[in-house]
Amino acid sequence: MHTAMRSAATPLFLALALAGCAPVSAPPGARASCPDDAADLPTRSLYGAWEARIDGQPGVARVELRRHPDYDGVRGTIQRAGQPPAQLAGDINPSDGQLALDESQDGRSISASWTGVMDAQSCGKRFSGNWHAATDDKDHAFTLDRVQGKQ
Repeated sequence: MHTAMRSAATPLFLALALAGCAPVSAPPGARASCPDDAADLPTRSLYGAWEARIDGQPGVARVELRRHPDYDGVRGTIQRAGQPPAQLAGDINPSDGQLALDESQDGRSISASWTGVMDAQSCGKRFSGNWHAATDDKDHAFTLDRVQGKQ
């Protein structure tokens, strides 16, 4: 009798246990929770491949970001067509949620700086702001878009 009760209870127990692991579906039209600004994003959300578009520069540049070895930020490269890669390093300011990246053509001096904000409703997949080149001392609008499937 004890064996029969155990085998009858097993499917019920499994069903209840698995129900606790089932994803909760959102109501139609609702989407998963998304941070309101980049200050709420973990640094690792910046890791991976991005596409950069900078006003006044032709084409799309390829950006690759990864964990910075020395602090809670990112380090990576930007590759523009026909140019050697430039180095990038930066982070998201926790107090105002602003993305800040320094760019260096030679690995020693800053050749440009990026300051931007996460676009509303992008869930950290798009940033826009100003790219400031040291050579012409002008601001140029930029967008930085996450490359789908390349995190």
